[in-house]
Amino acid sequence: MKKWRINLIFILIILFGAAIISRLVYYQIIKQELYRALAQGQQKNFQLVKGERGEIFFNKGEILATNVKAKYVFVSPQEVKEKEKTAKELCQIFNLEEELLLEKLKKDSLFEKIKSNLTQEEEQRLKEINLPGVYLGEATFRQYPQKTMASQAIGFFGGEETGQYGIEGYYDDFLQGEERVSLSESFQVSNKGADIFLTLDYNVQFMAEKLLASVKENLDIEAGQIIVLNPNTGRIISLAHFPSFDPNHYSEVDFELFQNGAVQKLFEPGSAFKPITMAGALDQGKITPQSTYIDEGQVKIGKDTIYNYNNNVWGKQSMTEVLEKSINTGAVFVEKQLGHNLFLQYMERFGFFEPTGIDLQGEVFSENREFKKGYEINFATASFGQGIEMTPIQLVRAFCAVANGGKLVKPYLVEKILQDGETIETQAKISSDQVISPKTASQLTAMMISVVENGFGRGARVPGYYIAGKTGTAQVSWSSLDIDKEGYSDKTWQSFIGFFPAFEPEFLILIKLDNPATKTAEYSAVPIFKELAKYIIDYYQIPPDYE
Repeated sequence: MKKWRINLIFILIILFGAAIISRLVYYQIIKQELYRALAQGQQKNFQLVKGERGEIFFNKGEILATNVKAKYVFVSPQEVKEKEKTAKELCQIFNLEEELLLEKLKKDSLFEKIKSNLTQEEEQRLKEINLPGVYLGEATFRQYPQKTMASQAIGFFGGEETGQYGIEGYYDDFLQGEERVSLSESFQVSNKGADIFLTLDYNVQFMAEKLLASVKENLDIEAGQIIVLNPNTGRIISLAHFPSFDPNHYSEVDFELFQNGAVQKLFEPGSAFKPITMAGALDQGKITPQSTYIDEGQVKIGKDTIYNYNNNVWGKQSMTEVLEKSINTGAVFVEKQLGHNLFLQYMERFGFFEPTGIDLQGEVFSENREFKKGYEINFATASFGQGIEMTPIQLVRAFCAVANGGKLVKPYLVEKILQDGETIETQAKISSDQVISPKTASQLTAMMISVVENGFGRGARVPGYYIAGKTGTAQVSWSSLDIDKEGYSDKTWQSFIGFFPAFEPEFLILIKLDNPATKTAEYSAVPIFKELAKYIIDYYQIPPDYE
């Protein structure tokens, strides 16, 4: 009985072993190729791969931002034995600060990037000295072939692997390549970010920046902006800024240079604002271009007294002459005819208390709380552009409504976006509401033409063309200079804004200069406007208005 049990167990063991062997034969011999392939598939290294960043172009295809493969240098601090010597030698090659580099070398880490996008000379010198713990790597870097050109408008692709400032920041989601799972062996991905074509014209942008550089040399401006756009659509043709920076080396400059003064810095427009005051009063029928008043050179508002520029006394003047001669007391007179509440309403209509919605990162605006307190003196000074804040792009948008018959437009910089073979067109956005009537816009245009033909804007004349424009010179407040002090400094903002051909405008230009070495915009911004307007007229072959 006992032997029977032992034999049964032995037989079961043999059968079980035979079953295992048969399965091994099945898997390892009969189905060998199938399971080898499955095993190899499981052993491959799957990883997340981000597609290449989209490129940015001028409107005719000139490249503003692209991607290139380049070498970079990094250190493994744990492998660097002579840290001081290594820091000195690296600083000599790459022109870096020795203290900052030494800090990286003392870190308890295996990887510290030293510099990206090496030149061939830097790469060769690094190979020659062959420092322990110092290595070369290769990666894709963002490159800006135009260097400083349109830098504030473009922004840059930062070390945080995101777009920062300008177009790079605003359209970062479009530009970023999509992340997908890929095999390291194949690395075949088609997940590039969208390409973006701007409205900017390369040649006009180049000329605008050249003019800003010249006015820096001749009048020592602290900063300046030039905006050129189509007032009917808001399509921006040039957005020039001084000083500029090279986005290829953004880490080497002060971050304040990244700010675009056209959309991120407030200023007081001075007399360039007077046509807006006129617009409200004309629209309400409170005045006509021929209405007159008596200028006595000053006007008292409570305990304050407002004077004309240079203490001029003009006597009897029409409203057109108020603009021609840029008379402060005339603007105060017009605001009184309109009334404070309506004046405030027209400022709201023209969009001075809200952002324009331009497609650039970081747009700012002022609620003008001090002005809205409603003091009599605040309304008086605001009538001629002091004591109210705005950005240059807000002022430009307001004048677009004067140029195009009374409609607000939304300024924009992107013409089209190409994504996955499809084109996303950027549509111009124009308000359905009338800010002012077409009649008012036409009257004000004629008055502004008279400024250029007969007034302080004479220097902007281009023979054969009617140009509507207005000068502006405003004192810079202490608060704008980040100085805790009431009142105004001796510095000035000087500007000229105009459009042409005046009765069928295609171009509107704002020249805004920070503290040029002249007394008024007549001698700073106006000549720059004329030179740029003449260039645009020739470049676009605009037919003349008259012989």
